[in-house]
Amino acid sequence: MAKYRTDLKDISFNLFKDLKVQEHTQDYGENDLKDIIIQFDKFAENEVYSCRVEGDEVGVKLTEDRGVVVPESFKKATKQYYENGWFALGYPEEIGGMPAPHSVSFACTSIYVGANCALSMYSGLSQGAMNVILQVGSDEQKAKFIAPMMEGRWGGTMCLTEPGAGSDVGASKTTASPNDDGTYSVKGVKIFISSGESDIYENNIHLVLARTPGSEEGTKGLSLFIVPRSQVNEDGSVGEYNNVKCTKIEEKMGIHGSATCELTFGGEGDCRGWLIGKEHEGIVNMFIMMNEARLLCGIQGESQANLAYELTEQYAKERSQFNKEIINHPDVKRMLLKMRAMSRGMRSLILYTSNLFDVEKTGDKLAEKELALLTPVCKAYCTDEAFQVTVDAIQVHGGYGYCTEYGIEQFARDTKIATIYEGTNGIQALDFVMRKILKDKGETFMALGAKIQESLANPIASKWKNECASLATSMQKAQTILEHYGKYANDKNFDAILASSTDFLAFCGNLIVAWRLLRGAIVAEELLAQGDEDKVYLESKALDFKIFCQHYLSRNAGIAQSILNFDQDWTTVEL
Repeated sequence: MAKYRTDLKDISFNLFKDLKVQEHTQDYGENDLKDIIIQFDKFAENEVYSCRVEGDEVGVKLTEDRGVVVPESFKKATKQYYENGWFALGYPEEIGGMPAPHSVSFACTSIYVGANCALSMYSGLSQGAMNVILQVGSDEQKAKFIAPMMEGRWGGTMCLTEPGAGSDVGASKTTASPNDDGTYSVKGVKIFISSGESDIYENNIHLVLARTPGSEEGTKGLSLFIVPRSQVNEDGSVGEYNNVKCTKIEEKMGIHGSATCELTFGGEGDCRGWLIGKEHEGIVNMFIMMNEARLLCGIQGESQANLAYELTEQYAKERSQFNKEIINHPDVKRMLLKMRAMSRGMRSLILYTSNLFDVEKTGDKLAEKELALLTPVCKAYCTDEAFQVTVDAIQVHGGYGYCTEYGIEQFARDTKIATIYEGTNGIQALDFVMRKILKDKGETFMALGAKIQESLANPIASKWKNECASLATSMQKAQTILEHYGKYANDKNFDAILASSTDFLAFCGNLIVAWRLLRGAIVAEELLAQGDEDKVYLESKALDFKIFCQHYLSRNAGIAQSILNFDQDWTTVEL
């Protein structure tokens, strides 16, 4: 049976050799940051991964007397997660945090999510809710909610989706009526609320989008409210029940250990909430949490793909067929090399993107725009491709992969949801093309393109002429596609753009990940020239780049032809 294993060497290479994130902090040296990741990985192996299967098999239960009940091992692991200070990683000391570069914090998050996606969602949603309170909450709200959430006594969620509305957040019917004491009475039903309720926390702090009296239709009329499961007393203790009830738990394909809830607010009495931020700015404030959640979705894909690869590689080295280990069969080796190249490529993209949070603090004006540009790519590309990696993992395991014995099929079931929630991948593509590229006339996209050109111009890149030529061609085709989109935009034919936006996001994902792997190969060659002794690993970086170009970047030729050479007149056809 394959053992839990994280490619710490690749994480360290990306962080400290390529991105040089140690330069973003004066609190820790490089070895200190490496030790944080090593220690977290040990925690993930012993406490997080160990209850992954139980969470899948036992799942969560909605009971009359105890509400939503999770597996006991989940409560134990979460308690230790907070007590060991891992939730505090990356937060400032003044709120009880442990400052560290965002990329290091995100590397640990990746390990956590990969080891047990369902478990990680409870603290992950709490973190997102707390971040909104930190950024736009009043001093009183911060004083009331931050400390117990940091300590792990209280959790948090975000509540957007409603029955019948789906992805159309602006169709929300939940209401918030003002009271004389400054509170609001919240009434409505929210569905698909991840980690919506559980017995992990003594109180859950819900961030709820609702419409105040007289507000206009659509997202512009929405405001954001803090609505706790139980009211909070003046001394900060948990008070009376606030009429927030879990009325249903969804039975799902995967992430069985995460309670996906229907929550009814004010269905059995008055439900009180507090406005956070300004009235009618709810969607703007909620997007503080949404954008982070979308990046976390990308991590959900990347992390599970990487762990699935590690387990599958071990299996292929142990499993013998036709008198030799199956890893030595060319077709199996092809699948494994493709899995590794894609998984490592996604890791490089995720860590590069998370590093932009710290680059932004240095005064780099492009970093914020680049972060916004890459977020939908991380979310959509990494989740789509990660799902395929997990499917390939099942294929390598053969019949055992289709069975539950090796736990591989769970990766596919747990990963698929990430392509759907926090804005479907189709919505990410719309955002990427319309808002992140066309809206700023391609300025940020071209600035990223300049970085790619810089890597292509590096003398070391000449070692891989065919691959770099393919990358350069993709850059040229991207420019041609954007000019093509510009003509549609001038004609106000936006449906023709949206019809291929998913394809273009995939095109750009292939392009950007190929660049990240090229960058890794260049850094690896520089280290080899300096006499670095880790020859086998460093040489694998060039192979990752070559394999990725052969099997993934090569797809861009077909995508470009599909977008440029075929009319989108089918958008007017009735089905």
